[in-house]
Amino acid sequence: MRFRYDFHTHTVFSDGELIPSELVRRAKVLNHKAIAITDHGDASNYKELIYKTTLAKEELKNYWDIQLIVGIELTHIPAKSIPKMAKKCKDIGAEIVVVHGETIVEPVEEKTNYYTSLSEDVDILAHPGLIDDETAQNIKENNNIFLEITSRNGHSLTNGHVLNIARKYDIPTLINTDTHAPSDLIDIDFAKMVGLGCGMTEIELKNSLSTYPKKLLQRIEK
Repeated sequence: MRFRYDFHTHTVFSDGELIPSELVRRAKVLNHKAIAITDHGDASNYKELIYKTTLAKEELKNYWDIQLIVGIELTHIPAKSIPKMAKKCKDIGAEIVVVHGETIVEPVEEKTNYYTSLSEDVDILAHPGLIDDETAQNIKENNNIFLEITSRNGHSLTNGHVLNIARKYDIPTLINTDTHAPSDLIDIDFAKMVGLGCGMTEIELKNSLSTYPKKLLQRIEK
């Protein structure tokens, strides 16, 4: 597992510290094969965010051997609007849609995880906190959403619970950073420690760092 994949990062276009080029450059130095920019979006700005990241992708692909994925993180939006908003994002060019899950350290609306699980257009449920069995069963049946194991402070407090739910329902996991600042990006060795720290086996770790990221990339490339 030589390469790193990260599907959850932010730039100055939401609450991050870096412009897309610097974020991608720093990821390349840390041996990332692919990185998604998933700035915080809602009905007011999703078009602008997807457009700006697409511009960055079209330019950078001519020079650097790293895949920039056009994404968005639907954040603190009304739970019932998630399926509709996710489809709108995909329809205008988002390659992946992340939903800001019910982390225990922010006042995310109740049922955000549940309505995410009903969407055919969401790819990743980020830091889902104390995700419940009903939501996990929906995700299992729909077979389209990855659960996030995160290195981000606060959100990572429930990694162990998320992993146990993923095991119970055979849901694929991804180890992401939720990067906002340069120091948030991690290399493959630190990512391994994040996985091992929440109790992953070696096989689960390999899947989260290599097998499942490649599966998501194959979906994007179809």
